[in-house]
Amino acid sequence: MVLGCTPSGPQDTDCMRSFIASFGRRAFRRPLSDAEVDTYAALAKLYTDQTSKFDEGVDVVLRAMLQAPEFVYRVELGAATDQPGVFRLSDHEVATRLSYFLWGTTPDDPLLDLAGSGGLATPADVRAYAEKMLADPRARDRFDRFHAMWLGYFALPHAADLTTAMRVETRLLIEQVLFDDKSSWYDLFTATGSYLNDLLATTYGLPLPGSAEHVWVDYGASGRQGLLSQGSFLSVAGKFGDTSPTQRGKLIRTRLMCQIVPPPPPNVNVDDPPSNPNSNCKVDRYAAHRNDDACSGCHALMDPVGFGLENYDQRGGFRLTDTNEPTCVIDGAGDVDGQIFHGPAELANMLIAADTLDACAVTQLYRLAMGHREQNEDMPLIDALRQEFVDDDHHFDQLVLALVAQESFLFRRDEP
Repeated sequence: MVLGCTPSGPQDTDCMRSFIASFGRRAFRRPLSDAEVDTYAALAKLYTDQTSKFDEGVDVVLRAMLQAPEFVYRVELGAATDQPGVFRLSDHEVATRLSYFLWGTTPDDPLLDLAGSGGLATPADVRAYAEKMLADPRARDRFDRFHAMWLGYFALPHAADLTTAMRVETRLLIEQVLFDDKSSWYDLFTATGSYLNDLLATTYGLPLPGSAEHVWVDYGASGRQGLLSQGSFLSVAGKFGDTSPTQRGKLIRTRLMCQIVPPPPPNVNVDDPPSNPNSNCKVDRYAAHRNDDACSGCHALMDPVGFGLENYDQRGGFRLTDTNEPTCVIDGAGDVDGQIFHGPAELANMLIAADTLDACAVTQLYRLAMGHREQNEDMPLIDALRQEFVDDDHHFDQLVLALVAQESFLFRRDEP
């Protein structure tokens, strides 16, 4: 029940104030001051006096709170410290930061109660409660969403049934590795099988498991491995109605390697597909990028990487030739800074061996937790977290706990 009390009549001030205080704490993620309660109560009284209906007062209070900037935005003010530009967050602000990081939503009543009792005063306090929060189903939702946002597959360009099947496939793998087995996070990228149903197996060109539900299927000799072989990831970064080596290469550079790819020159129309008067084969058409002085530098970073995934179409199905071009054979070779790979399995292994994936994961998780991109001052902490991640055999839950247990999690810094 929204009210939390039963009004005795339109002018039940005690019930209205109780509702304002309880709902306001949830909406603003902190207790309301007496003055704030007075303000909302006076607003409610205007409407209950006019209409003789208690619900009208509730309605206007709800509308006012849900339009308030403090509801719409996460506000972190904190208290000034002896270090200029650095502010200590209040316990309720810490609770809010923690809840949005681990659950992706506002703190619940137990967490607000804990903040109100001073139970989030130290990094050890925060870590202890975060461990409980990770056992909540909301944490599974949050880190499924984190990977989907990070790797770009949160929205997919397919029919609803195929999109759902792909998202479920990836979520089941994430839940198994991160929450059920609590194994190495690298297992997301080295798994020798996946959760498939008949729809996905047909789409990928794999033997049917004989089930409309997702069941574990070993990849066998298919050459697939881990999340980068799944349709969710392979569906991202298409263009011109097909896969785009440029967009896939950019995806890998920016999302998996955390590198910055410069934008195209302002006079280049990126909506014009590359062409070659002598060939319809994609490898020949994209060679136009390498022959254009204005484009060659950036495309040299992206196109050779993307071509390493060309054996997989935009739905994750395996192919030997370009779509609708049976004479254009795909060799499937990719190049990352001089290192040759073929397909998502070799790409994942190469990124793992280069310590690229874990460094990028820690950076992305830090951004999610703190709500801003890293600055130079943050790099020692991110490097230390990465080393702890490595030393702990890449257990993702321990990385999360190590991050919230940092002293810096209790502070904010003025942005430059």
